[in-house]
Amino acid sequence: MNELSQLYIPASILLIVMGLYCMATKRDLIKIVLGLEIMTSGVNLNLIVMGLRSNGVDALAQSITLISMTIGACVAAVALAIILNVFRHYGTTDTKRLRRLKW
Repeated sequence: MNELSQLYIPASILLIVMGLYCMATKRDLIKIVLGLEIMTSGVNLNLIVMGLRSNGVDALAQSITLISMTIGACVAAVALAIILNVFRHYGTTDTKRLRRLKW
């Protein structure tokens, strides 16, 4: 492992922990989706760091990260569309207030 990856691995772990903390503690649906995206960024950074070679980044790591980023963008778009519909229907994005509603 070179010096560069020794800096990026703790940064990716920090991003994953920050995203997990945000998802676990926040009550707003938009903040939960942002936490998911932060966690996905940490995972993508970890994938790229694990694919580092002396002559560049491994092509497999790049392709897996690109696919992961595409899927993450699609998940975020669908989640935000669902949140928008929830807000239009119920007038709130607070999870505690939404839990008390009867479907």
